[in-house]
Amino acid sequence: MRNGCAGRNMEFAELIKTPRADNVVLHRPFYPAVEGTLCLTGHHLILSSRRQDNAEELWLLHSNIDSIEKRFVGSLGTIIIKCKDLRIIQLDIPGMEECLNIASSIEALSTLDSVTLMYPFFYRPMFEVVEDGWHSFLPEREFELLSSVTNEWRLSYVNKEFSVCPSYPPAVIVPKSIDDEALRRVATFRHGGRFPVLSYYHKKNGMVMMRSSQPLTGTNGRRCKEDSALINATLRAGKRGYIIDTRSLNVAQQARAKGGGFEQEVQYPQWRRIHKSVERYNILQESLIKLVEACNDQSHNMDRWLSKLEASNWLTHIKEILTAACLAAQCIDREGASVLVHGTEGTDSTLQITSLAQIILDPRCRTIRGFEALVEREWLQAGHPFQLRCAQSAYSNSKQKWESPVFFLFLDCVWQILRQFPCSFEFNEHFLVMLFEHAYASEFGTFLGNNESERCKLKLSQKTMSLWSWVNRHQEPSKFKNPLFEANSLVIWPSVAPQSLQLWEGVFLRWNRSSKFLDEAYEEMNNIIEYNKELQAKVNALRRQLAELETDDGMQESS
Repeated sequence: MRNGCAGRNMEFAELIKTPRADNVVLHRPFYPAVEGTLCLTGHHLILSSRRQDNAEELWLLHSNIDSIEKRFVGSLGTIIIKCKDLRIIQLDIPGMEECLNIASSIEALSTLDSVTLMYPFFYRPMFEVVEDGWHSFLPEREFELLSSVTNEWRLSYVNKEFSVCPSYPPAVIVPKSIDDEALRRVATFRHGGRFPVLSYYHKKNGMVMMRSSQPLTGTNGRRCKEDSALINATLRAGKRGYIIDTRSLNVAQQARAKGGGFEQEVQYPQWRRIHKSVERYNILQESLIKLVEACNDQSHNMDRWLSKLEASNWLTHIKEILTAACLAAQCIDREGASVLVHGTEGTDSTLQITSLAQIILDPRCRTIRGFEALVEREWLQAGHPFQLRCAQSAYSNSKQKWESPVFFLFLDCVWQILRQFPCSFEFNEHFLVMLFEHAYASEFGTFLGNNESERCKLKLSQKTMSLWSWVNRHQEPSKFKNPLFEANSLVIWPSVAPQSLQLWEGVFLRWNRSSKFLDEAYEEMNNIIEYNKELQAKVNALRRQLAELETDDGMQESS
């Protein structure tokens, strides 16, 4: 046990009023009710049944608990636990006092303030670590790949101490012609210091996508010549670029009154600005709450279900995000133009669009490792505030402005594309569901903190295990592999027509109806594909034997 753990365990002990209770009945989706002993530890709620083999029936992370409700009938108490992965669990506990103690302990343990008290700091892997995921996708590695196709960019350590931009990583890729002093000036002209950096280089035609935050033009039309020099450095002679602003024109104009704003065409004559409004913050959280509520209500008639699904606006948000991502990809691939994407802060809708555009354009992002690199580069290192955004899920009552399913929506958009191009992705739906779950509650440190600066201060790479170390261990990927995958080097253009977008049942309905038969069908498909590979290998071996026999016959005849 690490130093300080004993003290921390004392801290947990004070929060646990009743560490165990007998004769507790557990009700959960797809399993019969089971009676057993409930135990509370610092990080888990555990229910073990009284079966002969003493098998564990439930092992739930406190950090996965979104909200709890208490009910009493006489002295029998019921605790309803609503989880961040959208599951709902019920515990029947005899004795009112015991039930109240357990409920208040669960509430305290599931809302710990200190990050260092969270489970990733205590977790010890039970698997052999063959790769340290903390070092798998460093900016230096990405830059090596870029350097093999172009020499117009450089890796800058201007943000080495996180002093220029607190939400950027220490190393960023910028045009070679722009020095660090110019970057410092541009940082003072962009919201939160988020100056334009390289997001993606399109090998096919050398066009690029950059991302940043809004310029601080204000009502006086403040300008910064280094800023226009930086983004102009990405343009080919005589070519125009596109700025995709993820706010409506109206919202962007209102931002000027608060010191923000957008790029005026007078100062950026080679750039055409397009406003593609994408919702953010609590509007998305409200949308998720409404959708999950509709999915959990089993009493609907058809009209009520369809009107509730529409009222949630979730699929409308999916359409908006995919439309903006397709536009960015189109500008790069079809128009042969470079693109700059930003909204206000550049940490939410901007990242949805830059990462989805890369899935459309770049086959590497459709592989397991390529997608991990994308999440690392465009979300974690790019400063998406996971700790704030994923603090609560669909059952939260807190309604904080900063809680928002931005990353969840991105994963849903990826699932929509995967569904339309089922053979173009190396990973399957389970991989996306796993990422959704770990973003909200995990034994790994990958999604802790809000940016690289916070992760550095927390020493996560030394004190916690990376999710990628677990995913990339030898036996794991097969669970996440798509058996239909055939590498496709083409750009894939998803349809964003309303008829093409569907509810992601694998997440939203997975606790409401059994996927047993779908799982069996998937297993059967896997078996058929494996058997086909074996037969193909036999055919190839027999062909080789036949060719050798024919060669031998030919040699005998000639001799």
